[in-house]
Amino acid sequence: MNRMHSALKDTAGLGTIFWLTGYLASIVLYFSSLSSMLGWVILVMFTPFTILVTWWWFRGRDLSLQYFAGVGVVWTVIAVILDYLFIVLLFQSPQYYAPDVFIYYALMFCLPVMVGMFLNREKSAGIDRQPG
Repeated sequence: MNRMHSALKDTAGLGTIFWLTGYLASIVLYFSSLSSMLGWVILVMFTPFTILVTWWWFRGRDLSLQYFAGVGVVWTVIAVILDYLFIVLLFQSPQYYAPDVFIYYALMFCLPVMVGMFLNREKSAGIDRQPG
């Protein structure tokens, strides 16, 4: 049960938090002079944030690359569904789907996989950066 709870937090919990953070930031930025480049601004601002939080969240845990790929799949599905429901349908915005959105979807899959590869490489190299 504990393992299932942990997997649920890793996938649905963290994926929803990442989506909601970007969504709320985009609502704020929509009313700024950056609204014409909104997707690119969010992408540039939140990619490093997502990498750092993902690294922090998973560091010190012994997880397979397959697990990280599963996390990436769930994060991507969450992003696609919530974008569709809360942007495309809610704001009647079918023109939402632009190159930055597809890059965002790819990153939602790739970032946990890349962080997992990094963490597993550190572990196999004998590097333990987990705090005391």
